[in-house]
Amino acid sequence: MGLRVVGAGFPRTGTTSLKAALEQLLGAPCYHMREVFGRPDDAAVWRDAYAGVMPDWHRFLDGYAAGVDWPVSWFWREVSAAFPDALVLLSRRESVERWYQSMDQTVLVGARRVMSGDSTRPPTLAHLTPEQAGAMEEMVQALFGGAFEDPNDRDKVIAAYERHLDEVRATVPAHRLLEWQPADGWQPLCAALDLPIPAEPFPHENSTADMRARINDAGGQ
Repeated sequence: MGLRVVGAGFPRTGTTSLKAALEQLLGAPCYHMREVFGRPDDAAVWRDAYAGVMPDWHRFLDGYAAGVDWPVSWFWREVSAAFPDALVLLSRRESVERWYQSMDQTVLVGARRVMSGDSTRPPTLAHLTPEQAGAMEEMVQALFGGAFEDPNDRDKVIAAYERHLDEVRATVPAHRLLEWQPADGWQPLCAALDLPIPAEPFPHENSTADMRARINDAGGQ
């Protein structure tokens, strides 16, 4: 099995909902940041990829039909080149401000902690070996530091998001690219993948409130 969908959207653009939707549509797993927490040895692979040592994408992502969210979407160029027939899915929020508000209250909380040098391991990662935990922190530092330079600087974070959208739009051929936002639901995805629209409502998961609750339960992660 090869990837049929390569996500190119930043975190907090509906990627958890997309994961659930694509798994339903394609009948196979969708790689997402959550996979890294369930497969902690993957963190070293992503860390090394950021340093330029790419894995065999077909072998590494074997069994997955799609990939969304970081770290897959950070490597959208490399992954989409490895799967040239895959749809490139650029997820985004309805406005830059809404995206930043969501990031600021959720994902960036943990990223700022890691990048500040705080080595406190939250309960959700207590099962990791020291090597796995170290690779996980190095992966986070590489991804967020590389993307935003300074995750505490609102203007730099927003500029990075807008620059990313422009780069994907300018690079991916129109016939391979689908721009999508959460309010779009099933229709654009199903049309692009030539699949029927499911009868059930589109999944809307991992709201800002839900993720904030998990962060609080995890002690700030």
